[in-house]
Amino acid sequence: MSKSAKRTYSAYSSDAMHLLGATIRAERKTKKMSQQELAERAGVARSVIQRVEKGDMTCGVGIVFEVAHIVGIPLFSAEPSRLAHHIRQVEDKLTLLPKTIHKKKKVINDDF
Repeated sequence: MSKSAKRTYSAYSSDAMHLLGATIRAERKTKKMSQQELAERAGVARSVIQRVEKGDMTCGVGIVFEVAHIVGIPLFSAEPSRLAHHIRQVEDKLTLLPKTIHKKKKVINDDF
């Protein structure tokens, strides 16, 4: 993809990011926290918080997760203490799966 090409996202992904951004904004306001305060706590510029709250898909996932955590939005249904357990389960599953995936080339026999 060239630098000038604009990345497109599915409607589902765009809607999910919009919902998360709006939820972050609502929680921030509920906690009576300014965008500047949230930015300082997250270690980012205020403009980044504005982009996150608008649902900007180009924001880094780590920043979005951190901002959500700061305002108290759980990203997974598990209690934080259970996340380690779920991580171990997924890692165990990954050890059973192949390290790499190679698609087999389908040989087409067009000799009639």
